Amino acid sequence: MSAYGMAHLENVDMGPQIVEYLERIDGTLRPFSGKFIVHGGRQDVVEGTSDGAFIVIEFPDREHLEGWYASDAYREILPLRAEHSDGLVIMADGVDADHKATDILG
Repeated sequence: MSAYGMAHLENVDMGPQIVEYLERIDGTLRPFSGKFIVHGGRQDVVEGTSDGAFIVIEFPDREHLEGWYASDAYREILPLRAEHSDGLVIMADGVDADHKATDILG
């Protein structure tokens, strides 16, 4: 089942460190079959407030997601983002194609 790395980033300082992070992150994703599903772009907040960017990266499963996040290659570039932006980072499992909202009830 797919797993997702998601981030909501605010106050991003688009300086040289963030540019380097962006130039290098794709190489860290490749060995773990990670791919961007959402990366900035147009977003319309229809409930609540947000001044940030929303990012979603899809992985084949939780093992690949956790492996990527813990990898030496990603750990090396992580400070480039973390020290130049504020935000929330989440790991979440996807659902099966036949999932219904009531499946979480029991």
